[in-house]
Amino acid sequence: MMPNDNLSSGFKYNRVLRIYSKLLNGEVINKADEAEYYGVAQRSIQRDIEDLRCFFADNADEGGIHKELVYSKELNGYYLVSHDMAELSNSEIFAVCKILLESRAFTEKEMMSIIHKLMSCCVPAKNQQKVKELISNELYHYTELNHHKNFVDSMWDIGEAVQKRLCLKIVYEKQDNSVVERVVQPVGIMFSEFYFYLTAFIEDIDREAEFRNKDDIFPTIYRIDRIRNFEVLDRHFDIPYKDRFEEGEFRKRIQFMYGGKLRRIKFLYKGKNVDSVLDRLPTAKVIERRDDGVVITAEVFGDGVDMWIRSQGENVMII
Repeated sequence: MMPNDNLSSGFKYNRVLRIYSKLLNGEVINKADEAEYYGVAQRSIQRDIEDLRCFFADNADEGGIHKELVYSKELNGYYLVSHDMAELSNSEIFAVCKILLESRAFTEKEMMSIIHKLMSCCVPAKNQQKVKELISNELYHYTELNHHKNFVDSMWDIGEAVQKRLCLKIVYEKQDNSVVERVVQPVGIMFSEFYFYLTAFIEDIDREAEFRNKDDIFPTIYRIDRIRNFEVLDRHFDIPYKDRFEEGEFRKRIQFMYGGKLRRIKFLYKGKNVDSVLDRLPTAKVIERRDDGVVITAEVFGDGVDMWIRSQGENVMII
């Protein structure tokens, strides 16, 4: 091979790799645009595309993920389809984006980045524009929460501390704006009513002075956006298996993320839609149907449920 051939070959490999990278990022490859950018004939780009098709076919034969280059007249170019990768349908990605936007859980910058990545990774290129148009108005009018804090990366670090059972030292701003420093044993991360929460047991605290109920055996709840800073300590903690914290069971019994004693409540519901009550209180059970309503019992933590009861007005009467 002559030196010029080496240079030509190296240029081609570089071109093919760049085209491949674009396809992986969900971009559409237009032959005319690529030919103009690289200063080559369109037939050269077509050969690149055929080379990539052969590569994908060989890779699938060897047990790899089956990818296919597909031409779209509508998009006027080629895009990559991964047949072995679970992709979301238009309706599924639309529903997921609606839930994310309605949650208002992230800052505007974080939310836009998450939705963009979801669209790029999970939606075929030919469908992305349709979905974008359906959610464009909500994206434009998205209002982030008043704390304006980016904490996604921090939440991952906290999650790893939960998984590895490592103690955390946190500086936390309470509702009254006072600031406390705590060393805690983190046991879970939860989401409710716009916010993410850390559930954790506090080490070395005067329970008589600090707790409303000194005999409370359940974790304390911290809003993650109120954690001013934290440090993952190089110290493990152990919880006996029988006392392990189960987020799912805890979540069923806590309302509005207010801690407190485990309570069993019994009330008469006079409203028309009992399903809404059973959905709001996952532990709720209908124990009696009467002419004036439905008698329901439920297990709940703390006083948060009282806020919900008051919001129901005359529809709920405590028994």
